[in-house]
Amino acid sequence: MTQVPTAESALQFTVTDADTAAAVGSGTLAVLGTPRLLAWCEAATCAAIDPTLTEGETSVGTRVQLEHLAPSAVGQLVEVTARLAYVDGRLRRFSVAARNVGPDGPGTLVGSGEVTRVVVDAARFMTRISG
Repeated sequence: MTQVPTAESALQFTVTDADTAAAVGSGTLAVLGTPRLLAWCEAATCAAIDPTLTEGETSVGTRVQLEHLAPSAVGQLVEVTARLAYVDGRLRRFSVAARNVGPDGPGTLVGSGEVTRVVVDAARFMTRISG
């Protein structure tokens, strides 16, 4: 069995008015919006993968599976983690999780899922899409 290389990250974000479902257009409530949670999960995967990339490489998101399980109010600190779970050539699949952080550390699971990224040559990628 091939061992998966180690790539992990943990980022913390504080929910602001700009992060709410009402602000991002995914609902009417002043709680963390799912699109923002997804962006935070992708940011965590980028933080995990970036140190493993060589000069000229970057990664692009290609697939997301995310469950938003619990609310986070404005002012709530949220920790988002990403852990490399699977590698196949240029493909990298990460397990992601977000938890509300309380006085005793990470607590309520806010969301969990998988984010898949593919490693690409940045210049070649941009050339392909520019015409």
